[in-house]
Amino acid sequence: MTDNHPTGHDLRHRTPRERADIGRAARSAVPRSTHAEFTPPPERTDPVDIIEDQSARRVAELVPIRYSRMSESPFRFYRGAAAIMAADLAETPRTGLRAQLCGDAHMLNFRLLASPERRLMFDINDFDETLPGPWEWDVKRLSASLAIAGRANGFGAKERAAVVRATVRSYREQMRTYAGMGNLEVWYSRFEADELAQEFAPEVGGKNLQMWDRARARAQSRDTLQVFEKLTHVVDGHRRIAPDPPLLVPLEDLLPRAERDVLEKEISRLVERYGQSLPSDRRFLLESFRLADIARKVVGVGSVGTRCWIVLLLGKDDEDPLFLQAKEADESVLAPYAGATRFRTQGERVVAGQRLMQATSDIFLGWERTTGIDGRRRDFYVRQLRDWKGIVVAENLSPKRMSLFGRLCGATLARAHARSGDRIAIAAYLGNGDAFDRALATFAELYADQNEKDHQALLDAIAAGRVPAESA
Repeated sequence: MTDNHPTGHDLRHRTPRERADIGRAARSAVPRSTHAEFTPPPERTDPVDIIEDQSARRVAELVPIRYSRMSESPFRFYRGAAAIMAADLAETPRTGLRAQLCGDAHMLNFRLLASPERRLMFDINDFDETLPGPWEWDVKRLSASLAIAGRANGFGAKERAAVVRATVRSYREQMRTYAGMGNLEVWYSRFEADELAQEFAPEVGGKNLQMWDRARARAQSRDTLQVFEKLTHVVDGHRRIAPDPPLLVPLEDLLPRAERDVLEKEISRLVERYGQSLPSDRRFLLESFRLADIARKVVGVGSVGTRCWIVLLLGKDDEDPLFLQAKEADESVLAPYAGATRFRTQGERVVAGQRLMQATSDIFLGWERTTGIDGRRRDFYVRQLRDWKGIVVAENLSPKRMSLFGRLCGATLARAHARSGDRIAIAAYLGNGDAFDRALATFAELYADQNEKDHQALLDAIAAGRVPAESA
């Protein structure tokens, strides 16, 4: 299979027995126990060098915010260190079985989301780094994130190991379930919030179930109207995006008039042209809105400094909003190790990966390339700014709750991989036993150790004045 091929589709027309044999044969080449291994090579690249290399391509005035956010804790650092871990994962054992990867499958990139049918779903959220690659890499990034979060919460070693094993077991068992299902049945599989509440009610009953209900209610309140009230105000009778520098800066406050006019035209053209990447019915809906305002927004932890614009559009009147987010798409951090994308633009790579891995995607998800912003060619993907999004607060999780959340994440990741990879071969490789579960519990602790060292390296670089840090 070539690195440019998105999935395990060269196996899809073999018999189930042949595909299972391939998975079992991979155990001989790469025993499941070997996934416990992580020893950084002597020539390992300085982690701060990797972060600085990314920062060199970003908005310089925002980069200190990124360093500040990553310096706050080892867990915060890990969220922004996907490029560092990608280089490390490239040195770990791999089975040769591939799937479409999230590329940054840490625990906070799993959350409640809205489906186009206005149902609340649990799914993966962030696809900036999506690319075909070894399925193990996503599972390892998820596992390590839980171990790191567990350390931050004061969990003991046995508690952290139990959380990781439960997560990986959920992935393994769910993948084996998908291996026995038909292609359409796998494709239609999804995790709806109401169904999850019923399934886990015996485990989360009482106070925990009330917390789950509150989380669902918060997610459903975080919609376009909520962000409209939060981020806009009326100026001279017109709705405008309210400034909150440096995190949110309207275009009119960002640049001198002449430069602003050029950039506004380019972003307007970007929004217009991106509509061509949408299905015809959604393009028709988009065209019923008019552009009202544009602002630059700082997003995330690892993404800070990437060019990100929020665009306010209005429909039938000034109280009928649509907020879009146009975010720059750079090359995936996995590309040097898993192969370059087969798509023409990085924006299309992100959108194609998201549509393949998610059960349902934002109706306004699309992409476009522009050549006028900063005088350089840049790729963007576009989606709604906020649409029923609910995220777990890792610091609030007890070992039991984190274990339950990890199981949801593991099952969700298995569903995403089953849509694109050879679910039968992967399931056969994983098997009925817990060898892989135990191996990843060990790996997660070893990588948590490395992450703490890398976090300290960033703190040392900030203290020495090598990189600037500025909170916002």
